[in-house]
Amino acid sequence: MIFLAWSSRPSLQEQTSFVNGFKFNYDDKFRGRTAKSSSNLQQDLELSDSGFVVNHARTLVGSGIETFEKGKIALQNWRHFSLHWVFVDPQTHIQNGSNFCVCFKALFPWILMPLQIAYVNESKNNNGSVASFGFGSGTLQGHMLAGEERFSVTMDEKSNVWYEILSFSKPTNFLSFICYPYVLLMQKHFARESSMAMQNHLSGKSK
Repeated sequence: MIFLAWSSRPSLQEQTSFVNGFKFNYDDKFRGRTAKSSSNLQQDLELSDSGFVVNHARTLVGSGIETFEKGKIALQNWRHFSLHWVFVDPQTHIQNGSNFCVCFKALFPWILMPLQIAYVNESKNNNGSVASFGFGSGTLQGHMLAGEERFSVTMDEKSNVWYEILSFSKPTNFLSFICYPYVLLMQKHFARESSMAMQNHLSGKSK
């Protein structure tokens, strides 16, 4: 089952109707795996043996604690999804258990993909020189894919601030299996545009 909106940009009411009452569509044992480092996830044989493909992107978006805090707020407001062809309702709360919908513009219809926030992680060392904030979302029934994706901002010991996307996914049905090479290309395209949106926002170049 795939949810489509053939008219204009999907309304909040349409999105809400699609995300309620659905369960995760991937095994519980994989829940929260994106909280690991990218290297650990890419070496996870259980994931690869189960047919999941790992996607990873990491971009330098600035430096200093102010940039980190601004990046954290940007994630909480879904600025990383502020693109003309894909979006999330910016009022969606970043908290464990929140359901939301990623709306993706295909050739003609909008495709609505339901997810739920599986975890939220935040950490900072004693003197605040190293910090991180991120959250992972799992796919629900009705999504084209099965898997999980993490978005995070981190400040390392050199005060560099990084925006990172880490996910694993696989097709859930025949249609998504046929389209999966295209889906993988779009994941890479999204990573580039989302990273650029974060860079522009944190540098003050975005509107």
